Amino acid sequence: MNAPAALRRLPLYLDLIRWNRPAGWLLLLWPTLGALWLAAGGFPGWHLLAVFTLGTILMRSAGCCVNDVADREFDRHVKRTAQRPVTSGRMRAREALAVGAALALAAFALALTTNAAVVRWSFGALAITLAYPYAKRFVAMPQAVLGVAFGFGIPMAYAATQGQVPPLAWALMAGNLCWVLAYDTEYAMVDRDDDLKIGIKTSAITLGQRDVAAIMVFYLLYLAIWGAALALAAPPAVTALTLAAALAQVAWHYTLIRARERGGCFRAFSANHWLGLTLFAGLAVGLAVRPAS
Repeated sequence: MNAPAALRRLPLYLDLIRWNRPAGWLLLLWPTLGALWLAAGGFPGWHLLAVFTLGTILMRSAGCCVNDVADREFDRHVKRTAQRPVTSGRMRAREALAVGAALALAAFALALTTNAAVVRWSFGALAITLAYPYAKRFVAMPQAVLGVAFGFGIPMAYAATQGQVPPLAWALMAGNLCWVLAYDTEYAMVDRDDDLKIGIKTSAITLGQRDVAAIMVFYLLYLAIWGAALALAAPPAVTALTLAAALAQVAWHYTLIRARERGGCFRAFSANHWLGLTLFAGLAVGLAVRPAS
């Protein structure tokens, strides 16, 4: 495809990668940056900040391309997704995959500017990104697979700053998995009726009437793990204020999802990036103001 033709299709490419819905990549960005700050003991430097921010955006965008190709037959039966570029026929699957490959290569080029440990981890991140769209065909709670995919930035952040992945990184990844299970179950609740008709497996379907209670448990586990990390890194006042703000948001989410209405569940999901920002801000501020040891 020549340059003018590609420029004419740019709006379609932006639609493909959900450019107008940044909440998706923000959900990946905040825990990644939180791990980066913890691993570095504070501001990690502009190079790593740029690499992990741009890499997160690129890999999330590449994941959207793969997901839309994998789900093109399912998406046409769901009102919310029926007009996506591949499903609607405005873009061929081959073209969408080419866009995704270009984005993934750009992310890999960024990884090459760090160290060998990050490069090795990047292959695992790519593999789980490719596997996730197909998990919903076989796994009762594919949100768990998504949680692993969305948490890969955490060990990579430690690998970039320390050259190794300590136990704390795995704990943070487990906590992030709980967060993904919470917000992506909210997302799955929006499409539950459609997913039941077309045979897709989701946590909302698997959990049934226990969905709201499970989401609250997932949120609390997430806050317990990341709150413990925060308490180790930040002064008590910062930890208390951060967790109070986070718990207030979780309580608000409960009011949005308890009736299981589509609008409320989607609003709760869409607001989750503010919860991630709250935890990151607490970590960044806490590390900046803590007394020197």
